Amino acid sequence: MFIDKVDILVQAGRGGNGVNSFYRDKFMRSKNNRKGKPDGGDGGDGGSVIIKVDTNVISLLDFYYRKKFSAKRASNGKGKDRRGQNGEDCYIHVPPGTLVKDKKDNCILRDLQFEDSSLIVAKGGRGGRGNRRASLASEGKDGEIKKITLELKLVADVGLVGMPNAGKSTLLSKISHAKPKIAPYPFTTKSPVLGIVKEEDSSFVVADIPGLIEDAHLGKGLGFDFLRHIERTRILVHLVDMSEIDPINNYRAICQELELYSNKLSKSPQIIVANKMDLDASKNNLNNFKKSVNKDVVAISAKDNHNLADLINAIREKL
Repeated sequence: MFIDKVDILVQAGRGGNGVNSFYRDKFMRSKNNRKGKPDGGDGGDGGSVIIKVDTNVISLLDFYYRKKFSAKRASNGKGKDRRGQNGEDCYIHVPPGTLVKDKKDNCILRDLQFEDSSLIVAKGGRGGRGNRRASLASEGKDGEIKKITLELKLVADVGLVGMPNAGKSTLLSKISHAKPKIAPYPFTTKSPVLGIVKEEDSSFVVADIPGLIEDAHLGKGLGFDFLRHIERTRILVHLVDMSEIDPINNYRAICQELELYSNKLSKSPQIIVANKMDLDASKNNLNNFKKSVNKDVVAISAKDNHNLADLINAIREKL
């Protein structure tokens, strides 16, 4: 199960209390020193909740089952000016490309894209002062409590887009070691799949995005849930099934959905790929398609591995 958006509750630890304590020995005979010398230590600081990128995590599935994360509270101060121990921090590990939002006002707190990026999302409470530093000891402060939204946007160099059953999964399986589900019916891919294309001198990450349909930006089909995953890609590879009755209309419909979802996304560099060229209908449609779009088109057959090397070279040059 692929989970890419969750709400969680985070609670930082409470600070420890400061302590009232007095040191007195037999040499303290002055009337002013009957209670002794103040030596109460400060309370420790409460643990914080920290969100950190972990490249070994690929989805937000763990947060589907666990909704609350709490850091430890600190211990109280002690006599002889001994400070309380700080509370242990709570670390939340998320995949690269995770947006952290404050659910209360939906503002973005941090965009965690890179390895080892982190954010203190709830700060631990400050420890109270002991009477060694104050006239009277004080209690520790409560840690922050927040409702947080985690939203995953996959980090990939290349995003595969196109109508359902255009052949995106087959292409990804042929140019990488990814094993997406492949079947002759629409919406076979129910969640984004990442694959790494390795060459002798370079490599790049490709994301297979579930098939888009008309009005995907309004929530139809699967596109609305996963369009966010191609926002970070550097280029788009637009697969068009040339065997369809009207491949030109299919191509334009996807371009329109990208523009309606994000004007910035619609301007991303694209490589247009005519797929399924092993079929007779595709050969008849290709010339009309090229004339209509008036752009360079890479013709391939992912099924038969035809022209895949040229496509990989085109992607590398565009990157």
